[in-house]
Amino acid sequence: MSSTNANTADVSVVSDSKPPEIMQAVNEIKPELSKKKLHGREFYESIGCPKMIVAPMVDRSEFAWRMLTRSFTGEESSPPILAYSPMFHARFFNEAPAYRTQHFEPIRQTKAGTDEATAEAYLDGNPKYDRPFIVQFCANNPDELLKAARHVEEHCDAVDLNLGCPQGIAKKGHYGAFLQEDPDLIYKLINKLHTELSIPVTAKFRILETKEKTLEYARMIISAGASILSVHGRRREQKGHNTGVANWEYIRYLRDNLPPETVIFANGNILNHDDLSRCLEATGADGVMSAEGNLSDPTIFSTPPALGEEGRMYWRGRDGRGGFRLDFVLRRYMDIIYKYVLEQEPPQRAPLYHPDDEPRAGSNGETRADEAVEDESEQPPRKKQKQGKRVKRTPSTNLSSMQGHLFQLLRHLVSHRTDIRDALARCHGGDMPNFEKVVELVDQAVKQGMQEYEQNPNWKHVAPASKPGVVKSDESKATMEKYQRPWWVCQPFIRPLPEEALQIGSLQLKKKDKLAEEAQLVNNKVNTVTEDQVNGNGNGTPINSLEPANGNRERSSVTITPDPLVSG
Repeated sequence: MSSTNANTADVSVVSDSKPPEIMQAVNEIKPELSKKKLHGREFYESIGCPKMIVAPMVDRSEFAWRMLTRSFTGEESSPPILAYSPMFHARFFNEAPAYRTQHFEPIRQTKAGTDEATAEAYLDGNPKYDRPFIVQFCANNPDELLKAARHVEEHCDAVDLNLGCPQGIAKKGHYGAFLQEDPDLIYKLINKLHTELSIPVTAKFRILETKEKTLEYARMIISAGASILSVHGRRREQKGHNTGVANWEYIRYLRDNLPPETVIFANGNILNHDDLSRCLEATGADGVMSAEGNLSDPTIFSTPPALGEEGRMYWRGRDGRGGFRLDFVLRRYMDIIYKYVLEQEPPQRAPLYHPDDEPRAGSNGETRADEAVEDESEQPPRKKQKQGKRVKRTPSTNLSSMQGHLFQLLRHLVSHRTDIRDALARCHGGDMPNFEKVVELVDQAVKQGMQEYEQNPNWKHVAPASKPGVVKSDESKATMEKYQRPWWVCQPFIRPLPEEALQIGSLQLKKKDKLAEEAQLVNNKVNTVTEDQVNGNGNGTPINSLEPANGNRERSSVTITPDPLVSG
């Protein structure tokens, strides 16, 4: 017997000379051993105790993006990066095979049909490079959820229930965070998977109105059978322009009041790499999950290179601050699409610019999108290109998500180079030639930005001007100062605080909030008038009007009273 066979499980190496009853017992035990399902911290330890987690994001945490994120921490990173799939709708996943094959590609499809038992692993959940991996579903029917989970249980490490989606579509469809008012249903959904699925079930949810209610909610989810709790430190109404700041204190409260064997992931307020350790320390969580921060900066989990080892992938300024270069990250993302999704070699490209390079003729000016197209050899004029046959779109979500990813990745760059924004707007999923044009334009833009920085010792980053009338809070100013980098490196998108969103009209108060605010304003004025009529205004003159003594009418307030959860 070879050494390889000798190392197989003991239960499979049994002599045929054993009595039949022993052989029968072994054959009965063998499947049970292989089917043992781990739970809670035991499961967490089995997947390597990951500290950094790519959050589930609708149409965004697909295979190629997970690969890109993991590529910056090394193939053998320890602990490994845990990644979640995008959120899948359980009912659609069951009823629409096209939806399922478009969004989930664990095995290679063939024209003659695919036998999962013998099929070759392809993308999602591939043991070679997409593990550990958890698939997330939204659902409101336990049987539908179980049926959907059955489709993926052989290709992932666990299945997650989405209890955190705050969007209107989730309210209409009765799933995500809008199941909060139905704890019995949540229990049934989780417990169904816990008792009938061969792999663990986890849950991701948002905090409730108080710490005590959030703790009660978490205990119910654990009692239903969830192995991991992913806690987003924002309430359901904190979304869009009202996103505000996540509250890590709620997550800490859960850590301090739940059993120590409970595995908790913290989510919210992760803007750059330094925030990871801060969050772990503040919350006591086992791991940190990043969503929007990861979309703006897929290198967020990577430790910056040491001084002098930046090479062509990382830029560091005179003040010591820096980030991974957008041209480098974009090229790597494109190469992953070519290699894994399209299964072809990436095109040959010129080396990325480095300040130590010898200057090249004609490289000291800015090249616009129109010029880049004209410079390409043997390319017909732009108008004739538009009349050509349109590229056939592919259903793979890895390709259909490309444009959206690049708009988020290049957000700061395209605010300075609107020609690149326009070029990207013309790209569609699978239209690789046009995406390559964007790659070329980004290369040129980053080169120009770095050259201007080197040539100007007084160079300062100037962000696009805010809308007239917007007054940044001290908190926003401090955040911008801490996290902003030159536009040619990866950096977070910093949302305005809710009170700033109100100033620019991006956020509107609800009618009931307006009425409550107006009533409070009137009440404050009446109280002020009553007090001043009794005590005078400080110089012996009683006040008989709502108008201040200086003649300036009081301006109506449109800012919400600061909420500690929102303002931090």
